[in-house]
Parts: sequence; C-alpha cells; structure tokens
Amino acid sequence: MTQATLPIDSQAVVESAKNRQEPDWMTALRSKALELAATLELPKLEKTRIDRWNLSSFGTYRKPEDLTSAADLPEPAKSLLNTDNLLVQRNSGRVFASLAPELAQQGVIFTDLETAVREHGALVQNYFMKAVDMGENLLTALHAAAWSGGVFLYVPKNVTVEVPLQALFLTDDAAASFSPHVLVVAEANSSVTYVDNYLSADNGGEALVQNGVVEVFAASGASIRYASVHHLGKNVTDLTYRRAVLENDAKIEWVVGELNAGNTMSDTTTLLKGNGSNADVKVICVGTDEQKLNLTTRNIHIGKSSESDMITRAVMRDEATAIINGITKIEKGATKANGQQTEKVLMLSPKARGDANPILLIDEDDVKAGHAASVGQVNAEQVFYMMSRGITREEATRLIIYGFLAPVVSEIPIERLEEQLQHLVERKLGQ
Repeated sequence: MTQATLPIDSQAVVESAKNRQEPDWMTALRSKALELAATLELPKLEKTRIDRWNLSSFGTYRKPEDLTSAADLPEPAKSLLNTDNLLVQRNSGRVFASLAPELAQQGVIFTDLETAVREHGALVQNYFMKAVDMGENLLTALHAAAWSGGVFLYVPKNVTVEVPLQALFLTDDAAASFSPHVLVVAEANSSVTYVDNYLSADNGGEALVQNGVVEVFAASGASIRYASVHHLGKNVTDLTYRRAVLENDAKIEWVVGELNAGNTMSDTTTLLKGNGSNADVKVICVGTDEQKLNLTTRNIHIGKSSESDMITRAVMRDEATAIINGITKIEKGATKANGQQTEKVLMLSPKARGDANPILLIDEDDVKAGHAASVGQVNAEQVFYMMSRGITREEATRLIIYGFLAPVVSEIPIERLEEQLQHLVERKLGQ
C-alpha cells in the first residue's frame, strides 16, 4: 500500500488542521497517523469481507456554520432533543453547544473535541488515542488523521452529574467528512450519563463512510452510563470503535442501538483494568434488505473481582446478514473475576442469516464465566397462543419482537430516546 491509495486527501487533512489553529502536537499526531495508514491493512473481521464494502467515500472537511439555536436544526433532528446540556455536530463539525452554568461551575467540561484540543490541550493529550491505538489497523489510523468535531466530556473528582448530557451527530452532505471522536473522562468517584444519536438526512443517496472512535476513561470509583443510537441511511457505511478503560471499582453501562440501514461494523470493548471494576453491555441491532452487520462486544478482565455482563439481541429479515461476536477474556491474575454473556438472533425471513459466536478465553482458574447463544425464528406456539386470545398474527409477531428486544430498549436512560428507539425499530421492521 502506498500513500497515494489512501481514501483521504493527506495534504488537505494537514492544511485543514493548521487552518483550525490546532496545537502542534495534534497536527504532528495526524501526520504520524497518515504515515502509519500507508503501511496498514483493513481489519480482518469474522466471516465479513469488509474489503468489498464501499470504503472510498470519506468526504473532505467543510467548516460548519454555527446555529444560533437548536430551532434552526433540520426537522429530523428536532424531535430527538432537549436544548439543555446538548451538543450538535452537523457533518464535519459542531454547530450548537450548551451546558448548564451550574455544571460548568463544578468544573464539568462538555464541548466539541476541536475546541477542547485548543482550550484544554494538556488534558486532552493525556487521553486522546490512548484507549484505541492508531496503529491497530487502517481504519483507526485514518480516523486519527482525519477526525473532526466530536465531543469532549470531562467530569472532575467527586462530581455527580444528575442530568443526562446529549450529543447529536447529523450528516446531510455526503461531500463533507463525518468522523467524530468522542472522548469521555470521569475522574475518581464521579458519575455521569451521556447519550448520543447518529442520524442522516437525505443527501441524494451519495455514498459516505462514518469512521468514528469512542474512548472512555473511568477513574477509581467512577460510574458512567453511555447510550448510543445509530440510525444512518443506506448510503452510509458505519464503522465505529468504542473502548473503555476502568480503574479500581469503576463501572460502565453501555447501551447501544445499531439501527442503520447500511453496512455496519462496530466493536465495543471494555478493559476491566482495576480490581472490582464492572462492565454491563447491552446491544441491539435490526438488519433489513441486504445489509451486512459485524458487531463485536468484548470484555477483558485484568483486575481481581471484576465483573462483566453482555446481552446482544439481533433481529434479521429480508436478506440481511449479521455476525455477532461476544468475547469474554479473563487474563492470568484476574482472580474472582466473573464474566457472563448472552447472544440471541431472531430470524424473520428464510434468506436472512445470523451467526452468534460466544467466545470465552480464560487464563485463570479461580473465576466464573458463562455464555449462551441462540439463533431461531419467531416461536409459532407463542403466536398461536396469542391468536387464540384474539390478537392478530401481525400484532402477535410484533409483541414477540419487542419482548425479545426489551432487555436493551428498556435500559435507554432518557424516556424520549427510548420512545424514539422503539419508533426506529418499528420503521425498520415495517410495522
């Protein structure tokens, strides 16, 4: 591979960074990532030929224009949001941001990452691309080189943020790059809930790649709830790496809804580094048409008495294909660790395909670990029973599907977002 084959304009990336007055360390990091990208390959995914996906349309950075209020947002975005404690990225960068004064007074930082790099550079530098290695593969290197917009959320020691902080990432211009980087840092004994939504509006059906990275750092005793719903159109290829690093007694709850219409690769990994750390991961996805989905959830236990649980639910119809990987890794020395996982796939049509792959990798004896996986169709006996009680076949099937997805949907931390997720599932399944 040579530099000339990269799907981004290398010179434009560096020039754009300089024009945005980034500090020298970030521009140098971008340049190093570009050099790395020229030597790296695409990730090797289980039973998925990602090299056959459309991965050439990354767009170029376009400076966004700030909105005076959230009322100026496109219609699809308005129904999702409260305007308090909100950040909105449209295409390449932030267009709106608000944070309650009382949170700012407590030292909470909630802004776009581009601003944070300029105003809180030393803090950002401590964490940026430290959970995700830019040299992991071609996609992570391209992200480190060309990311824009994003979120920086910082919660100081002993601060509890009672209200959820929200971000919206909206793409409606396929020529504009769309690769946000979300960086969340929770100091010791702090607590925060963060929710984001990825949405695309009609942009003429032109292809676009969303190449995003999420990095979460929870210091000792910190507690983080992170909910994310992706609802990008058929023309958008969605590639997302999520990584969390937990110190002693830290906790993270992931709630992820993969409801895109296009091909999707997501990898959600938690490193349970500290003793007593805890990870709870819930993922749903719905595949339709000829969509290809490759979803990996991974919990790596290093700390003693660390606990993890993961639940993945996938509903597949038409000719969609899903590879669902659940990986629990317990390292040598992680005594008293407990890792549990369940993957279930519900098939709604004969041509749909779903593979559920539970994997336990255990290098320590004094631990608990378990897994369960199933792939099946809607239970005909359940449908018949409900029909005998006067419920139509269509309504019975719908209720079974929602019962199947409920363990994840019910965990969304904002009622409005939970309702929206329900609505998105209905739309995807044509109900």
